[in-house]
Amino acid sequence: MPATIRDVARLAGVSPSTVSRALSMPEMVNAATRARVAAAVEQLGYQPNRAARGLITGRTGNIGLVVPDLANPFFASVAKGVQARARRYDVAVFVADTDEDAAAEVGLVRALAKQVDGLILCSPRASDADLSAIAQDTNVVLVNRTAEGVPGIIYDNEGGMRQAVAHLVALGHRKIAWVGGPVTSWSTQHRTLGLSNALYDHGAELARVGSFAPTYEGGMAAADQAVATGATAVVTYNDLVAIGLLARLHARGISVPGDVSVVGIDDIAMSRMARPALTTVRLPKQEAGRIAVELLLAVLDDPDPGTAIGTRGTLHGELIVRDSTGPAPQP
Repeated sequence: MPATIRDVARLAGVSPSTVSRALSMPEMVNAATRARVAAAVEQLGYQPNRAARGLITGRTGNIGLVVPDLANPFFASVAKGVQARARRYDVAVFVADTDEDAAAEVGLVRALAKQVDGLILCSPRASDADLSAIAQDTNVVLVNRTAEGVPGIIYDNEGGMRQAVAHLVALGHRKIAWVGGPVTSWSTQHRTLGLSNALYDHGAELARVGSFAPTYEGGMAAADQAVATGATAVVTYNDLVAIGLLARLHARGISVPGDVSVVGIDDIAMSRMARPALTTVRLPKQEAGRIAVELLLAVLDDPDPGTAIGTRGTLHGELIVRDSTGPAPQP
């Protein structure tokens, strides 16, 4: 059985109330007694329960994680990283899914904020103004998004797109289609910019297909339009879209990579299982979740806005070449 406060008191030769004071208000206990209590705590491995710690620290011991879609393996991987790091600090995680609804997101975030010490918002769809307002009311860390005065961790989306373009251009592709994600997605904006700039630098042509749901069905819907552009390669908003696109191309008898090459982004587990296996830009998903927890706990310990503004980091992607890309077909 785990040690109790009475066990600590008995070993230290003091009352349970003295142990409580030594842990919660050490300045009210003399140094010798504090030392005996500390030695007993260490010897017994005593840990106050979460409710007791909450009374001492004023914290709930809970944090919240809000994602656009838990069915998307990208967000599930970020959540695993958050859970793993939070467990190390004995912090509980409440997870909420906004179903890609920007309007509902703000209300859900504000409701969850009342139950936790801080929030991790992964790829939020809310506006910059809404995110800054939320950050005024509660402790917030962003993943894959920036907002004025809000700490967070981002991906080098533009760098990842440059890697994808360099790979395709080296294979002889000169017209590349882009299947974008939700218009409210920060990633869509930065990936579009990175792709456009990289193609311009290589003297290649960009064919914009449009914005689609970041799902398998979104890729199925985009495939015919991508083919109609005449592009010999397609880059998609994420791997789910790419896998849906592969399925539709296969149904039409279009060879990948013989007729069209396809590149995704994220490197979810299914990208390796697709046929053909998907070339993609791997993003460190679980690492982002772990770092986000560290940032949030740092903000809780030092909520100074000046500190928060400088608390940002960037994670870089890595192009993983598989079977869905090949030389551009000859005219």
